[in-house]
Amino acid sequence: MGTLRMFKAAVVLITLGYCSLLVYQGSVNFNFIESRPGSVQAAFTLTTSEPVTDTKLQGSGQNKNITLDDIFISVKTSKHFHQTRLPHILNSWYLLAKEQTWFFTDGDNDTLKKLTNGHLINTNCSDTHQRAHLCCKTSVEYDWFLQSGKKWWCHFDDDNYVNVPRLLTKLQEFDPQEDWYLGRISVDKPVTLFILPKETKKKPSLKGSLWFGTFGAGVCISKSLALKMVPLASGGKFISMCNSIKLPDDITMGYLISHLLGVNMVVVREFHSHLEQMKLLPLKILRDQISFGYSTNNVLNVPGFDETYDPTRFLSLHCFLYPHFEFCPR
Repeated sequence: MGTLRMFKAAVVLITLGYCSLLVYQGSVNFNFIESRPGSVQAAFTLTTSEPVTDTKLQGSGQNKNITLDDIFISVKTSKHFHQTRLPHILNSWYLLAKEQTWFFTDGDNDTLKKLTNGHLINTNCSDTHQRAHLCCKTSVEYDWFLQSGKKWWCHFDDDNYVNVPRLLTKLQEFDPQEDWYLGRISVDKPVTLFILPKETKKKPSLKGSLWFGTFGAGVCISKSLALKMVPLASGGKFISMCNSIKLPDDITMGYLISHLLGVNMVVVREFHSHLEQMKLLPLKILRDQISFGYSTNNVLNVPGFDETYDPTRFLSLHCFLYPHFEFCPR
């Protein structure tokens, strides 16, 4: 009888916890630890483990009706990188999608605003790299996408090179009137979540896992799915969710879409981030990839300009993919 009572009590507690998540601003909080290589452990909220599907198994057929004008590309940046990271983008892949690309930053820059034809948006978020401030920018990006009326929202970071024609080809495999969450996981297994007991001497207990698309590689969301996110994410609600469950912006997005809305992430293996070893990507496959990243001592091994002139290899990659540009070596 004692065991049965304990079981019933556990069921009640789990049910109450689940209900509190659905309103995410309620008074009940569950804290979790993320076990992710190379990152600081952070607090999490209960979620479930869902399978991640591959684009080879999914997709709804070629959709040639989708054009570049149907895509809203947002790039998250900061005033700290206006003079360092953005020039590499503006002189390379941005040239392929000037009208579709918007930069979301935390400070004004009249020169960049003119160069981008007004596509530099000051979010008025803080310029730090803290969770709340990154969530703030993502929230603004999402609201701007909704206002644009476009069929696809694709988020990238300011250390990404985007192979725009390949991005378009990939999106043409999916129907934006259906729910699609396209991304690339940063590890080959889900993030493991643990519940933290109130008594600090007790060990955390395993409570589930979470798949999410890392923003550092790129994430695309269909209009149908974005509209279903409105009650939970629009008008600053995404910031509230981040603060309530204490998740980084990309993991919060995965939590919102996969757990709350029940839409599995589709892995796009052509997305790449600086979390991978860029130099290990063979030259022969670069034309088929969608995004690339870079970090200190982690760049693509692609021929072209001198490394002093092109430390990110973005210009060299751009000329390798599209040699017809005038600035490319002949």
